Formats: sequence, C-alpha cells, structure tokens
Amino acid sequence: MKIVFLDAATLGETPLDEIAALGELVTYPFSTRAEALERVGDCEVLIVNKVRVDEELLSRAPRLRLICESATGVNNIDLEAAAARGIPVRNAAGYSTEAVVQSTFMHLLSLAGFAPYFDDCVKSGRYSAGTLFCDISHPYPELGGKTLGVIGMGTIGTRVAAVASAFGMHVVYYSTSGTSHNTDYPSVPLEALLRQSDAVTIHAPLNARTKGLIGAAELRQMKPSAFLLNLGRGGIVDEAALAQAVDEGVIAGAALDVFVSEPLPADHPLLHVRHPERFRFTPHVAWASREALGRLVHQVAENIRGTVLEM
Repeated sequence: MKIVFLDAATLGETPLDEIAALGELVTYPFSTRAEALERVGDCEVLIVNKVRVDEELLSRAPRLRLICESATGVNNIDLEAAAARGIPVRNAAGYSTEAVVQSTFMHLLSLAGFAPYFDDCVKSGRYSAGTLFCDISHPYPELGGKTLGVIGMGTIGTRVAAVASAFGMHVVYYSTSGTSHNTDYPSVPLEALLRQSDAVTIHAPLNARTKGLIGAAELRQMKPSAFLLNLGRGGIVDEAALAQAVDEGVIAGAALDVFVSEPLPADHPLLHVRHPERFRFTPHVAWASREALGRLVHQVAENIRGTVLEM
C-alpha cells in the first residue's frame, strides 16, 4: 500500500514511524499544485494538511482509497467529489485541545502580566540600575474575579472555561451555532458578552455564522481595559479594525495565533502598529505542542488502520 503525504513539513520533525509501518510511505515537504497532481498517480492513501484536494486531483489518483486530513478542518478537500468516487475522508479531532488551552492562557497571562516589559526590565539592566527593590511602574490586574467571555463553547472552549474557573474567573459564553448546549456557564448574546467581559477568547470555526463576527463596532462595545484573543480561525476578527482599536486604546490589548492570510504578509497593519507592546502574536502554532503532534500522527495511523486495512 502506497501512502503519500504531500505537505509533510506541516508536521515539522515529528516522527512518522507509526504511519510508515502501515505501507510504503512517501513524503514531500511541500507540493505545488503541479507537483501534487503528478505525485498522486499511484497512491492509495493520501495525507494532506493544506494541499487542495478537488476533482482534478482525484482524477489523477485512480488507485486512491482514502484521504487523511492531518488536521481537524477539511475545508481544503472537496468532500462531494470524494464521496462521488467512493473515497472516504478522515480527519483528526481533539488532538490539540490541551495545547490550544495552554496557548490561550500563555497569551492571556502575558497580556495581563506585562510579561515582556518585566522580562526586559531585568535583562536590559534597568532593574540593576534602579534604586527600588522592585519596578512598580506596571501594576497588573489579577484574573480572579474578572469575567472571561468565550466565543465558541466546543471542546476547546469548554476546557478554557474550566481553567479560567480555576483562576477564579467568572465565565460567560456566546454560542456561534445557536445551540447553547453547555449548561455549566451562562450563555449570553454576543453584545452582552462583549460589554461585560474583561477578556474575550475565540475558539470557533470559520463559517457563515462567524466570518467577520468581530469588527470595529463590536470592538467598541468592549471595555477599554479588556483583551481580545483569537485562537480560532483568521477571518473571525477584522484584523485592520483590531489593529486600529488596540492602537487607539479602544481595548487594552490583543493576542492572535491565526490570521486571514498565513503566513502574515509583511505589509499587514498588525505589523505596523504604534503600540506593539499591546499585542501578542504566535504564528499559528497553538495546536502544535510535541504531545499534540504525536497524537495527530497516531490518529492518522488509526484512520488508515480502521479504514483501508479493514476494507
């Protein structure tokens, strides 16, 4: 059985031994469109992360028996075209929950605690050159007693809420699906969540309900002392409006792990703000802990075992 991974570099140096043990594994760090069309000719199991799988590519893969998405979202795969050819599509779910939760609080604690400022205070020598035993210039807020608004109370949002509760935070949420199925925390309209929250964190998929959900008008509804975090998907937040709002003090700060265009263009407004100290960015890595990457590879291997090897 030939297994082809068209963009294996998306998993870095994570060992793929468990997948390789199931057949002849051929990996390519990246694949252009032309290369992808050429490389699937004799593959039986196709693994992709961001490579587009559509009718044209499927027509070039007459032996294909399974498509494995090495992520949760399958928006890069034409599911109808695959189904029409009888080719199952399997994704990986839940592998990155703990990683994203950890990254969420890394960003929130850094913003609330002025972490870069205090770190630089010591490393730059300002602390050593001072006369006081401490730098008291940036008193920071405690999370306990504050309100966290969670947009998207799925698996990740629920874990974020639980950790926030352990910090002594009050949690409210807005259901982007409209179901409000979680009864452990109050479900509120979006406007109410924005107005009462000291920090708002986004853990929702990008779809018709969430695209452009947070724009200039919504940012103006937030407290001037509030933070906005997006660890869901780029496109949920109007990035230009966010850059302006944080720069102008409409809200106190923001943290983003996801962007509309990835990688982030060098001329993007977020990279040319007047107050970069109010922002925290990570390059779409909240999902990519060592453990999460290992779980992801295991799930892909399980999908192959449970689908192709049982046919």
